[in-house]
This record gives sequence, structure tokens and C-alpha cells, in this order.
Amino acid sequence: MAATDGTDIAAVDAAADKAGAFFSCSNLQAYYGESYIVQGVSFEIKEGEILALLGRNGAGKTSTLRTIARMDDPALKEGEIFLDGKAIHPLQSYQAAQSGIQLVPEDRRIIGGLTVEENLVLSQVAPPIGWSLERIYNHFPRLAERRKQEATTLSGGEQQMLAVARALARDIKLLLLDEPYEGLAPVIVQEIEKIVAEIKEHGITTVIVEQNAIAALHLADRAVILDMGEVVFSGGADHVLDNAELRANYLAV
Repeated sequence: MAATDGTDIAAVDAAADKAGAFFSCSNLQAYYGESYIVQGVSFEIKEGEILALLGRNGAGKTSTLRTIARMDDPALKEGEIFLDGKAIHPLQSYQAAQSGIQLVPEDRRIIGGLTVEENLVLSQVAPPIGWSLERIYNHFPRLAERRKQEATTLSGGEQQMLAVARALARDIKLLLLDEPYEGLAPVIVQEIEKIVAEIKEHGITTVIVEQNAIAALHLADRAVILDMGEVVFSGGADHVLDNAELRANYLAV
């Protein structure tokens, strides 16, 4: 398959270093009811990399993340998912989470009626446990200041920090970030970017879906672009930053 910009997707995939792949998904085909949403998506990530999963609204980005996290919707009809040598595709969502996949959804899903600290403690009720509260507070000092505050009264940026921190409180191997900058002021976006960069320094493999493509590409090692549920580009993030035609065709930036 060749993308309209001349990229031979099959050749790119064949050239990937299979031995170095920490995460891989192959031929993912997923549906919402009868609607064919994820149409044969394949890509790989090496351990510790950040991959930017990009595309216009409706391209299938969030659906791909939900499929990887083994959520009920969309339903995976075909394809394989492997993380650190373990098959993920046969698992249910809670089993995928136990295997190290943590999804931070766009709506953050902060639990109302609980404090910041209670949200974090609740995520550690069952093993495997990841970062300690002390470590989380060291990396998120704003959350430490607000640990006794009711979590849904936090600002949007603070709730995003809590959602990421809650994922790190689990034993994490693959972090899936869905629109982490959505609705945030530029100064808060910079804080979230710093947190994602720090996460990379700790060797946590990350997939970031973000409409602010330029910001995501500056953080990422590699990029995959989706269009109508299909992969149209897979390669280095720098290539997308340097290719104005590719961005205009598929990202409108």
C-alpha cells in the first residue's frame, strides 16, 4: 500500500527493526456496531519511544487507542497486539491494564467526591502497583499541594496532571495519552509537555494522540498518520515536521 505522498507503507513496516519492537499492533480492524472504524492499522514502537498518532478529526485515532487498551468499544474483529512479548489482543480491558497498558482518556474520568490523594490511592488498591505517592508528588508538586482537595474542583490542567499521575500509579509499560492538551491554556500545555518529556526520561513507552500536531511532533520520536481509519504515513517525527505538503494533506497544519 502506498500513501498519496509516495510513502510505501508496506516497505516502511518491512524495514522496521522487528527485534527492537517493544509494542506492535498488526492489521487492527475494529467496529462500532456495523461501522468499520479502524481499518487494518499496523505500527511498532521501541521501548522508551514516544509515538505521535495523528490525523484529522474522525481519522480513527481515539478508536485505535481504545482498541489497543482493549475497551469494549470499538470491538476488535481482527488483528494482533503485543506488548513486551505478551499477546494483548485476547485480553479484556482490565487484563490489558494489569499487563501494563494505561489509557488516559480525553475526558480524564476523575472520580468525583474523592480527593486528589484518594483518586491516586484507589488506583493502587489492586496490584501491580507503580509509582509510590511520594514519587508522584515529587514529579507533580501541584498535586501534592492539593492532595486533600476534592479532585473535580481542580482546574482542567490540574485534572490532566492527576489523570496522568493516576496512570503512573499503576505498573505501567505503555502510556496512551488521548488529547492531553485539549482545552488547556498555552502555559498549562507547556507544563504537560514537560511532564511527558520527564516520563520519556524514565523510559516509559508512550503513544500520544493530539490535535496540536506540532506540539506532539516536537516530543515524539516517530509518527503515524491516520486517514479514514487507515495508516497513510509511518516514519520519523522530523520527517513530518519538515514536510509541509504531508501536514497540509492530512493534518491541516
